[in-house]
Amino acid sequence: MAKIKVTLVKSAIGRPVRQKRTLEALGLRKMSQTVEHDATPAIVGMVNKVQHLVSVTEA
Repeated sequence: MAKIKVTLVKSAIGRPVRQKRTLEALGLRKMSQTVEHDATPAIVGMVNKVQHLVSVTEA
C-alpha cells in the first residue's frame, strides 16, 4: 500500500472542534510535526477535511 507523509503547517487554534479532532486522529499535535500513514480511503478522507492546514507528500 502507498504511504503518505502528512505535515501540520498551520495552527489548529481557532478552528472548529471537528478539525482539531481530525488532526489529533491523524497524530498531529505540534506545528511542523510529520507523521506517515498508509494511503487508505479513511486516511485520505481525513487529510482532505484538513487539507488547508497540512501539506502532503508521498513517502
